[in-house]
Amino acid sequence: MGDSPVRPGGCSYHGSMARLRLRLLGVGAMASPRYFPAGLIALAPSGAVMFDGGLAAVPDETAGRPSAWLVTDLRAELIADIRRRASTFGLRPEVTAYAADDLVVEPRPVEHTSHQTWGYELRWQGRTAVWAPEFWRFPEWAAGADLMFADAAGWSRPIRFRGGVGGHAAVSDTAAAARAAGVERLVFAHVGRPTIRALDAGAVPEFGEIGREGGEYLL
Repeated sequence: MGDSPVRPGGCSYHGSMARLRLRLLGVGAMASPRYFPAGLIALAPSGAVMFDGGLAAVPDETAGRPSAWLVTDLRAELIADIRRRASTFGLRPEVTAYAADDLVVEPRPVEHTSHQTWGYELRWQGRTAVWAPEFWRFPEWAAGADLMFADAAGWSRPIRFRGGVGGHAAVSDTAAAARAAGVERLVFAHVGRPTIRALDAGAVPEFGEIGREGGEYLL
């Protein structure tokens, strides 16, 4: 992605002890009966960056005005709603890179459906987080991440799209792949109906945890 455009961030900040706050605004798959759509806002001293979301998963007054609104799929079912909500901040949803002080965000390709879709690698003061709420196969570029937000649409088996054009990974497969790839902390953040049923029955991931709406994770 070396030739990706870079959206600049806000004011300068050089606090070496600062932490990047990653707040989950939603952890649901599309049309979830329980959760808001999967959405994340990265809160750095220099400003905020929004990822995906839509509907009720949008920045509020505690987050401030985001400097960019990045998405993983420009053809997503919620993209029209995301466009409307991003426009209230004078933004448009994009797949692009972003840089501000110590925060660097880069889009990385994921295997998900018949058209190009993306995850994001966030680098902050020598540490790395991954936002990849939708994928069919575990992305190799996520190996070694300190924190990863991942697809949880399926539980014990992947969800396949019609026509064999991809789908969603299963929690069981992603947990095994993330552990083998050296991911330090795995948070599932695109929870589908099979996963809801499994959780309601008392199941827990073999590795990782289910994301909490409104929860903050520090990098």
